Amino acid sequence: MANTELIEHLGSNWGWIALRGVAAIVFAALAFARPGLTLVVLTLFWGAYAFTDGVFSLISAFRMRDQGRPIWSWVLIGILDIAAGIVAFVVPGLTAFALLMFIAAWAIVMGVLQIVSAIRIRKEIDNEWLLALSGVVSLLFGIVMIVSPGAGALAAAWTIAAYAAVFGVMLIAFAFRVRARAPHPAT
Repeated sequence: MANTELIEHLGSNWGWIALRGVAAIVFAALAFARPGLTLVVLTLFWGAYAFTDGVFSLISAFRMRDQGRPIWSWVLIGILDIAAGIVAFVVPGLTAFALLMFIAAWAIVMGVLQIVSAIRIRKEIDNEWLLALSGVVSLLFGIVMIVSPGAGALAAAWTIAAYAAVFGVMLIAFAFRVRARAPHPAT
């Protein structure tokens, strides 16, 4: 399909693109209004994914036998995935907390590495302080998440909501832009 045809096709279906944008904005509004519920739902979705992945891993392990025996690393992955999925359903708060602590640890490590990188390249590049500053922000974010997990959970939910809102607005703007390029029937 040529680019012109693609634009015309998108223009003909602009309403569906706009509807996706509206759905993203509705999700964002709900996520801003109920951030705790947003995290619980995301945790449950992750739990369903982990459980399903575990089942499929076990099926694969036993179907692709290595010398007549199942592939044990895949069996172990399957068992761990199923267990993680069950834990996510039974105690979603604990699972969300563990996920937040993982994000906090990642932010801290990332922040420290960015600061170290900025120090190492300070003589090679101008404005290395921007990298250092981003490292400090990341480091502080991780520390806040560990010290105050509730605030970290709220920040995570609001970040997801903000992303959805911006994504929705951009999709709607794109939809109206391609609408103008839709082929119009001759009258």
